Amino acid sequence: MLQKRREILRNVNEFEDEALKKSRLDACGDLSSMPIHMADIGTDNYEQEFALGLMDSERRLLREIDSALVRIENKTYGICEGTGKPIAKARLEAQPWARHCVDYARMLEQGLVREQ
Repeated sequence: MLQKRREILRNVNEFEDEALKKSRLDACGDLSSMPIHMADIGTDNYEQEFALGLMDSERRLLREIDSALVRIENKTYGICEGTGKPIAKARLEAQPWARHCVDYARMLEQGLVREQ
């Protein structure tokens, strides 16, 4: 889990560095990076929104991993936050930061229960 955390943190930092580099180029008025056609502007906007969405997803996952590390410290790791029952080993192997057992996660997705 720590390796995955480092990988995600590296990705987020790369996204931020790239966004800052692009912002600095735009702020400097570098005409060579200015889109010439309206379609280019749309493509640039799409790419920026896509990158921001990826960065947001990575940050969310980073928070989940950090939360799992806290649960390890508190000795509550592997216990479903919704039911209080153990989370299956296979689920934790597939998604080590899982906070809910499969059944409870499914009920959350279906809107049958609310996040506590």
